[in-house]
Amino acid sequence: MMVKRLFDIIVSMAVLLLIWPLLLLIAVLIRLESHGHALFSQRRAGYMGKPFTLYKFRTMFRDVEPYGNSPKSGDDPRLTRIGKFLRETSLDELPQLWNVFTGSMSLVGPRPLYERQAEKWNERQKRRLNVRPGITGWAQIKGRGEIPIEEKIELDIYYLDNWSLMLDLKIILYTFLQAIGKGQGIYEKRYSLDSYREADVMKKH
Repeated sequence: MMVKRLFDIIVSMAVLLLIWPLLLLIAVLIRLESHGHALFSQRRAGYMGKPFTLYKFRTMFRDVEPYGNSPKSGDDPRLTRIGKFLRETSLDELPQLWNVFTGSMSLVGPRPLYERQAEKWNERQKRRLNVRPGITGWAQIKGRGEIPIEEKIELDIYYLDNWSLMLDLKIILYTFLQAIGKGQGIYEKRYSLDSYREADVMKKH
């Protein structure tokens, strides 16, 4: 874990120094299109369940409910034009490099979810809180929004049990390739398997 943390610090600092003009440009474009702050902050469950503030570029209009359902497609009226582009290229996640540098996140790890979501997990599922949450992770390159939370948690536990620096590098590489190729899974289809069950019941009736 010391090696992982050192890797996080060096890479996040180097990338932030390299791309700060891009970050500034994105912030300006967001402000030009819609009123409100360029950055979006939200409370999430972090390492060992301790809450922290996650940062992203704002992709929706400022009057949108911050804890509402995730967009299901790029046609969601809550998305701004620049916001749709940022989501589909994952550029909206770039401010989390600051979270990584300051220690509340890692480059690779389980994605940080809401505290109310973490409260519903069993002890095995809560193991995903035993490491810092990541900007990307094993579940993200294996399906992202295409798969429900139950499958994501299983993939996160696999990551915990099989972690290595080489695995982190592999995940970072695949994440980059998916981002430049606008890979599938950007938009969340169904949050939970319970949603599928509810849909099946509605069809039967």
